[in-house]
Amino acid sequence: MGRAILPVSCPEARLPARPSPPLYCARPASCRPQGAPVDIDTVETFLRTTALAIAIKVAAAIVFWFVGRWLIHRVIALVQAAMRRNDVDPTLTRYLGSIIGVALNIALVLGILGYFGIQTTSIAAMLAGAGVAIGAAWSGMLGNFAAGAFMMVLRPFKVGDFVSVGGVIGTVHELGLFGTTIITPDNVLTLVGNGKIFGDTIQNFSALPHRRVERTAQLAAGVDHHEAIARLKAALAAIPNVMADPAPDVSLLDINLLGVVLAVRPYCHTDHYWQVYFDTNEAITRVARESGWPAPTPANVTRMIQVADERAPQGSRELSTVS
Repeated sequence: MGRAILPVSCPEARLPARPSPPLYCARPASCRPQGAPVDIDTVETFLRTTALAIAIKVAAAIVFWFVGRWLIHRVIALVQAAMRRNDVDPTLTRYLGSIIGVALNIALVLGILGYFGIQTTSIAAMLAGAGVAIGAAWSGMLGNFAAGAFMMVLRPFKVGDFVSVGGVIGTVHELGLFGTTIITPDNVLTLVGNGKIFGDTIQNFSALPHRRVERTAQLAAGVDHHEAIARLKAALAAIPNVMADPAPDVSLLDINLLGVVLAVRPYCHTDHYWQVYFDTNEAITRVARESGWPAPTPANVTRMIQVADERAPQGSRELSTVS
């Protein structure tokens, strides 16, 4: 007969099952089931490592920013002080200080971003592309800017000088990095681009201590030019603001069909040029009137030629005039 298998009683089998330990849910509290416990140890580890490192980097970035800004201000002040000692134009000094400040501030920001681990290569490429685009769009203005910078360093003229630049003659009213303002003799305010000025001929009439006034006097054929020279020299010396050294010059300049042409050249300071110019014209006219010189008129020579007309009766003649 088969044997029956009886169950063996085990004391441990009758013990209740142990509950499994709760698992930490990494999801936010809003999506975790209510009553789910939070792992305090994990939070403390996060605060001790990641948050503390971020706080240290933020504090270091703030320190770097203020220290960098202080150093930038010091560098700009030293550069501007050196330019002032070398008598560089104040406008150029101010603009160069601004350019240096902008460049150093950009470098400081890129350095702080790199300290945080942010890749600045793409930012630098973007800035370079923007610079190329701006340069292409503003090529004319940048050319004027470069010419203005060179003009302020070389200083071919200054405010108050009487110049001829870019086809415009007048007194310099203002020097800018992009254009120069000139007041013409007829009191018109004219702005000329620095690129045109620097690429063309520049004449500065105020650079030298004196300037020569160029006038001419046409004499009639019968006037003695030696006497005329002596009279004109005396009249020029009496004109106000005419310089005694160098003395006024009156010389024989040319000879034409009307007679002798004299060059009348007094010297004066640039500020008195137009006054001496017009007074010289008046002196020439007054000397000619007081001396009784005739007005220079073209000479007309008339020759009388007697021609016999073959068609006329024999013995008769006709006179014709040929000029």
